[in-house]
Amino acid sequence: MWKLHNHGVLEPGAVVKPTERLTWGRTIGLGAQHVVAMFGATFVFPLLMGLNPQLAVMMSGVATLIFLFVVKHRIPSYLGSSASFVGVATAIYANGGNPATLTGALFVVGLTLFMVGLIIHFAGARVIHKALPPVVTGAVVMLIGFNLAPVVATVYWPVDPWLAFVVMLIVVALSIGLRGFMGRIAIFLSLVIGYVLSWLVDLTFGPLTAADGSEAYRVNWSKVIEADWFGLPPVTDLANWALNSPTNVVGFHLPQFSLGAIVIALPVVIALIAENAGHVKAVAEMTKEDLDPMMGRAIATDGATSMLATVVGAGPTTTYAENIGVMAASRVYSTAAYVVASVVAILFGFSPKFGAVISATPSAVLGGITVVLYGMIGLLGAKIWRENNVDFGNPLNLIPAAAGIIIGVGNVSVPLGGGFELGGIALGTIVTIGIYHLARLIAPKQMKDDADGASLIYSSPGIYAGDPDDDPVVEPVEGPKGR
Repeated sequence: MWKLHNHGVLEPGAVVKPTERLTWGRTIGLGAQHVVAMFGATFVFPLLMGLNPQLAVMMSGVATLIFLFVVKHRIPSYLGSSASFVGVATAIYANGGNPATLTGALFVVGLTLFMVGLIIHFAGARVIHKALPPVVTGAVVMLIGFNLAPVVATVYWPVDPWLAFVVMLIVVALSIGLRGFMGRIAIFLSLVIGYVLSWLVDLTFGPLTAADGSEAYRVNWSKVIEADWFGLPPVTDLANWALNSPTNVVGFHLPQFSLGAIVIALPVVIALIAENAGHVKAVAEMTKEDLDPMMGRAIATDGATSMLATVVGAGPTTTYAENIGVMAASRVYSTAAYVVASVVAILFGFSPKFGAVISATPSAVLGGITVVLYGMIGLLGAKIWRENNVDFGNPLNLIPAAAGIIIGVGNVSVPLGGGFELGGIALGTIVTIGIYHLARLIAPKQMKDDADGASLIYSSPGIYAGDPDDDPVVEPVEGPKGR
């Protein structure tokens, strides 16, 4: 399948193509780097969505193998858990949903992404450019990120504020201070350090005291001790599931479909289209290949693998920029390394002990990480605007983005009857897109010409992002620090 590069000799400055490989020893070593690069987010985001991280890691490996096969090994990519759905999960739970209604909504998102990919494959990538210009996609990404602020303020941070504050400082220090590859996994390193720090605080100061007078240790490994070393993830106990309950058992389950949950989740399709398209552009720039004909195939495959993952109870998948960073540093684009990483991820998915350790992550650690991470998600929207020269002196750009962001961030809603409300991310996205295209219909020609003068979305290869996990910025050895 892969041609041995230069008889197995890697000369200085040499580039290993996606369809080539090094010796299997070196390939396994590169595969291990890809595992480390994707690992942090692939289990952090399922935790934040109330899903099983062990199952998510397993399905990420399966999804990556399928993706590589469908794109004929031309687009080296790892498909892991997406950050774009964390706010969706919070909103669905807040409206009375459970893990099954969440994965049902995410299945529909995957189906929609799959259909969009088919349209792009047959109609060409330019269909995206007109429907979702940079001002719209930037606003949607921004409101998705900033909509998560109440989650930090009300769920994770209040459990242990001072420890969360310390973990936040660790995230900042590692993200900025570490260079190269270590900087790319700063969030993962912060989680490990925060985990150990929580255990040391338990030993030094004792357990936390809740408002009702009950006490609990920050690090509770009772379920870790009970978990088997080998086995499948558990089956979700929906009958006894309760929001934020420490006794929740979440794992395999079939999705349930709720119109309200689907409406909340659908706007994220826009972010997924953006990050997938940007990823393909970034890889094309690195490998010096024209991958535009493969863009529709890549987006459709991501939708299909997301459907597969959500059918069994995991979260949707998306392409990862951290792994692009590994390729940028090594100049080895061989998909053989991704196959190795996928197999390792699947093997991790067969260890309930591993899943239990991840699920026991203290709330303060998640609080310290998410206060930075959610802000990064939102600010990537501003990055999209900047890189695409969006002119906010033009009311055609300013007004739709302004209205949509305030609605999304403030969780503004409108009642639709029957106890159902449309608000937050969903309403903000609809308003941004709807008002933009309506405004173009009534705007003077000069105003439209000025708006069209800015560079088109994706016009600069590799400069576009939908979330911090999938920011396909192509840089030399040292890329963006952390997530």
